[in-house]
Amino acid sequence: MASPKYQPQLHVVLHQPEIPPNTGAIGRTCVALQAKLWLIKPLGFEITEKTLRRAGLDYWQHLEWEVCENWQDFLDKREPDSMWLFSRFATKSYLEVDYHVATTLVFGCETAGLPKSITEQHSDSLLRIPTHENVRSINLSNAVAVAGFEAARQIGLSL
Repeated sequence: MASPKYQPQLHVVLHQPEIPPNTGAIGRTCVALQAKLWLIKPLGFEITEKTLRRAGLDYWQHLEWEVCENWQDFLDKREPDSMWLFSRFATKSYLEVDYHVATTLVFGCETAGLPKSITEQHSDSLLRIPTHENVRSINLSNAVAVAGFEAARQIGLSL
């Protein structure tokens, strides 16, 4: 296994992502934030797919990332101390919490979000990114950027 490219200060989890360009863009954001990207299977694409690489441009080679077989596999590997899960159904804003070094930010797939089994298990950790009522949610890659850069700001990452 290759040596780490950087020591992650944040962790971003995509639960069953479906759209390669979103995942590629999120990978780029993770490199910018020096965050590790965790991908939870099943994925809606092959990790080597040309569109994924193109969306990540030349940043994917700099990314710390790992694929997990399922949610439990992720929890067994990561055991996060501080974890926030994003859902359009949450009532608490992402701006109302404190983020810490090694915080884990969890996002669901583009079409269905996180499964109820996960949101019910972590109901005290659900956050939302407020939007105008005419928009049910923002694009997944935008949501990761919004939350990730707020977490980075709070923990004082020097980017």
